[in-house]
Amino acid sequence: MRVGMYYGNNDVRVEEKLKPKIGPGELLVKVMASGICGTDVVEWYRRNRVPLVLGHEIAGEVVEIGDGVKRYKIGDRISASHHVPCGKCHYCLNGHHSACETLRKTSFDPGGFSEFLRIPAINLEKGGVYKLPGGVSFEEATFIEPLACAIRGQRLSWQRPGKGQSVVIIGSGVSGILHIQLARVKGFSKIIATDINDYRLKEARRFGADHVINAKEDVALKVKDLNNGRLADFVILCAGARPAIDQAIKSLDRGGVILVFASADEGFNLLLPMNDFFWRSERSIISSYAANPDEHREALKLIKSRKINVKDMITHRFGLDEIQKGFKLVNEARESIKVIIEPNK
Repeated sequence: MRVGMYYGNNDVRVEEKLKPKIGPGELLVKVMASGICGTDVVEWYRRNRVPLVLGHEIAGEVVEIGDGVKRYKIGDRISASHHVPCGKCHYCLNGHHSACETLRKTSFDPGGFSEFLRIPAINLEKGGVYKLPGGVSFEEATFIEPLACAIRGQRLSWQRPGKGQSVVIIGSGVSGILHIQLARVKGFSKIIATDINDYRLKEARRFGADHVINAKEDVALKVKDLNNGRLADFVILCAGARPAIDQAIKSLDRGGVILVFASADEGFNLLLPMNDFFWRSERSIISSYAANPDEHREALKLIKSRKINVKDMITHRFGLDEIQKGFKLVNEARESIKVIIEPNK
């Protein structure tokens, strides 16, 4: 079978690899769509493990079933979690499924940028495979995983419903736009989005931002202007560049929360003025990573109900032969939002 083998952001090659053989309790899936995630182009995070086949935002059709599998049949349209938590460890029992060692060790074989992949038995055992309802396309289903991550992030970091609350989303790429839409569903009274790219600011407004700010401006000052003289109650950091992190910190009001939803540059260390930022101000910083199967199921419901519009976020589609073009678009982060790879096109 053909795969997109990742050596670096500018070196993704179409190569041949043996089709995976499945064992008891496993599935073989024909991959129909796989989204390129922003984390796929974080080169420093991958460089010690290359070459490898990436792709964790997948949807496809079951073509083989291992012994003992009862819930799925050949022809089922499915999506799946590449990571699954054990559900039994200290972290899982305390609601931190993303810190589970099992979650960090599980994965697909080989990855979504391939014509076929094997879903291991543990993914099925732990509830990490999701049948797609009618009306949800393969392309839309690739958003289940990133939307689930946004759901988890907002749930962990913002549990203070009330009137007149404002949210600022720093960075209006895929994650930022999903957070904008989710904040709209949750009823935030004012949603402000930032980016350095005018194309993405236009898209942020199209998907529900009340106001947009070019990040080249004084973001904190603009937030005050747009928010009746106050900084933001909630800041979601969807960009990891140093200026973006500084803007998130400066834009947060007393009693507010920053959700760290992006990786930073390699080796970045955060320095904060303890007294000015924390003491007497009740500010908080919370991070979030990945999602558990319940959050994937919630994401699928939101997509099915059309409460979250993912279809119109897709800007580019490529077959496997053009996967390098897709990685280039995502890495450049200019006039694209979601880039989908269709391995069997």
